[in-house]
Amino acid sequence: MQKIQSRAWLGAKSKCVFLISPLLLLTVWQLAVMQGLVNAQFLPSPIQIAERTLETMWQSPDFFHNLGVTLFRLLAGLGLAIVFGVGLGLLTQVSAVWRFMIGGVVKILAPIPKIALYPALVLVLGFDHSSKVTLVALDAVFPILMATWSASQSVDKKILWSAQAFGTSPTQMTYKIYLPAILPTVLAGIRVASVIGCVVVFLAEMIASTDGLGHMLTVAARSYVVIDMFVPLVWICALGMGLNYGIGKLQQLLGYN
Repeated sequence: MQKIQSRAWLGAKSKCVFLISPLLLLTVWQLAVMQGLVNAQFLPSPIQIAERTLETMWQSPDFFHNLGVTLFRLLAGLGLAIVFGVGLGLLTQVSAVWRFMIGGVVKILAPIPKIALYPALVLVLGFDHSSKVTLVALDAVFPILMATWSASQSVDKKILWSAQAFGTSPTQMTYKIYLPAILPTVLAGIRVASVIGCVVVFLAEMIASTDGLGHMLTVAARSYVVIDMFVPLVWICALGMGLNYGIGKLQQLLGYN
């Protein structure tokens, strides 16, 4: 009972500590604007941004469409990244040939900023969802792939040998041994990939799009309405925090955190 209470107290304490730094930053920001140390035309106060965000939600007919479009592209890209990242990561354990081939691709492609490939993706896939979903998947796949690869290598070989001795098929070993063993590390990789996905989808929409949160920022910037530029930033931040929180809760439910 004492252990449960101490864990609850530590959890509450960590949440309070987590909130201190952003609240302190927002307070300093608000005071700087109120005291005239910062020009509100170039950097609106947090209260002004919050009010404008709420106004946009209820008054802009296109807002929820743009939010939904960005969310769809983000989740679709992450879904593809999870499928390919976990699949390729597990494939590295099949044979040395696959390990060599996938390792070579990772070493070549991982350091490349994927946003540099976006013009080519637009030419091939067009301006609609396909190019943006593909870009998110290309950037988010590597943290998941590396997490899967690393976790797969750490699976106890004795368990694998015992399973093989009892005639367990490769498919059964994947679902019954590998996936349960690597899931904690894979979820951590997905958590990192979700942050990368938020950044990438926003940049892609800023560069070439007719909808989405990134497009909202571009329109506001072209119109020189600074406060409207912060509205999509608030929402992409909220999406990232929501994904991070959701994956963290899943890790807690599964007992990994």
